[in-house]
Amino acid sequence: MTTPISDYALLADLHTGPLVSRAGSIDWLCLPRFDSDAVFTALLGTPDDGRWLIAPRRGEVVDRWYEEGTFVLRTRWRTPTGEAETVEFMPASDGRADLVREIRCITGEVTVDVDLRFRPAYGAATPWVRKVRAHGQQCLMAIAGPDAYVLRGPHLEPDGARHGGAFALSAGQSLTWVLTWTPSHAEPPAPIDVDAALESTREYWHDWSDRVTTQGPWAEAVHRSLLVLRALTHADTGGIVAAPTTSLPEEAGGERNWDYRFCWLRDSALTLQALLVHGRTRGALHWRNWLLRAVAGDPEDLQIMYGVAGERSLPERTLDHLVGYADSRPVRIGNGAVEQFQADVVGEVMIALAELRDAGIDEDAFSWPLQRNMLTYVTTHADRKDQGLWEMRGDPHHFTHSRVMMWAGLDRGIRAISEHGLAGPLEEWTRMRDELRDEILTRGVNSVTGGFTQTYDNTEADASLLQIPQTGFVAYDDPRMLATVAHIERDLMRDGLLLRYRTTAGTDGVAGDEHPFLACSFWLVEQYAKTGRMDEAVSLMERLVGCASPLGLLAEEYDPVSGQLMGNFPQAFSHLTLVRAADALAAATR
Repeated sequence: MTTPISDYALLADLHTGPLVSRAGSIDWLCLPRFDSDAVFTALLGTPDDGRWLIAPRRGEVVDRWYEEGTFVLRTRWRTPTGEAETVEFMPASDGRADLVREIRCITGEVTVDVDLRFRPAYGAATPWVRKVRAHGQQCLMAIAGPDAYVLRGPHLEPDGARHGGAFALSAGQSLTWVLTWTPSHAEPPAPIDVDAALESTREYWHDWSDRVTTQGPWAEAVHRSLLVLRALTHADTGGIVAAPTTSLPEEAGGERNWDYRFCWLRDSALTLQALLVHGRTRGALHWRNWLLRAVAGDPEDLQIMYGVAGERSLPERTLDHLVGYADSRPVRIGNGAVEQFQADVVGEVMIALAELRDAGIDEDAFSWPLQRNMLTYVTTHADRKDQGLWEMRGDPHHFTHSRVMMWAGLDRGIRAISEHGLAGPLEEWTRMRDELRDEILTRGVNSVTGGFTQTYDNTEADASLLQIPQTGFVAYDDPRMLATVAHIERDLMRDGLLLRYRTTAGTDGVAGDEHPFLACSFWLVEQYAKTGRMDEAVSLMERLVGCASPLGLLAEEYDPVSGQLMGNFPQAFSHLTLVRAADALAAATR
């Protein structure tokens, strides 16, 4: 039976993001990076594709929570004979890849079952597993190709291609296992001091989260969302992944299954904006430095996404040996959208960098020339059709949202010159910006309804149009925006939440359907708040926050019929738009 996405918890060390189910099974683990091959892939297959279960026999979860302001996960279990508690975490940003799991008997007696199945290469490889002695301790070591996994803790017995055991605990007794990744050619690293690692991990997260400024009725949801955005940021490179998973489907049994373990310029730029508003300037600067390295060079080589360290080659392929989450195939790794032209991306990046500049972060000798290069890319491709924000795999079009974002990119470049004294072709950018504005208002507005359209050559509604006033192109209460909102509400609302667009319109080139996209509904909250529709804004916000998992995590989409989260999880886009919506509500209330 497929485990609901909302039953998974995220663990985080700022390098990768394993998922542990409510039943105590780590069903997804990529080491040492977000985009490394998974060693536990049961999330997209079966337990035989790799998992690590630690759970009290006949146990029932009675409570599950993160220690406040951290990703230290605690789970309280009740069994017919006693109670137990697990503590699970990854030491944060210590340069290693360790996963710690401890279980303690609180009252009575419990039997703890352990089932460990190493399956590197996304379940396609069976490793060589043997006992070794390292640093004075006996360990279990699994090797497959370049990767090795070292398990320290109570001895597990082999049983075919798995290892396991049953351990009896009485009140006050505990068991601890630590799984460590290492290159297979290297000697096993020294063991960690678990108590010290737990304390330093708490200190790291508290130091980070205590600097975050949140207030108002949505403060708890905003705080957790900002923590998620930090957890999806690679500590060394500054790259921000869209999600730590691949191929969690937008429709159960469908083919809309994509790999999100990469750094989209758009998503990262929007994350930067959310962090800036809440006082995390240093993290925003870290991302800018990643951006400079990733896109350095000829502007014609600009991509919409990169690897965690700025890798350019992200070829898409399918893993046909996996049955997929909820029988949803194909399972994909890599992302073919990396080859797409998406005309909006430079605009989102320029908006974010302008806000960084306005926050008092000076440009350096590298950052402003890079922005000029990106705007050269815009001017060179000014007339080119694109695949749009939603990465349509059908024919390219002139998407109205993309054209507005091109306008916004040029507008921020012009402001950099006029307000900050930076050098650039002011007259050329001004002329092109103004021409784009006239073009959009002529070709991107429906002459009958008066609202913006998805593309210049259709009259479809598209929730991306809700971003138009966020750029300053028109006001939130501009008649064209109000007409657009009415069109979106009429055509894209499903059970009170918004779809991105009508998949039946044939624009995206992919079979099947999808569920409401949470980010779009958060944009609608912002639109409502900015135009005085406060009752509707608050009601929708309450509904959306209620869609989160019990641990406050959001996926990409939500099925209002089944009440289940869908799509990759947790999703940066959903969390950053939650933050924007909460900020808009707070501003409107003030």
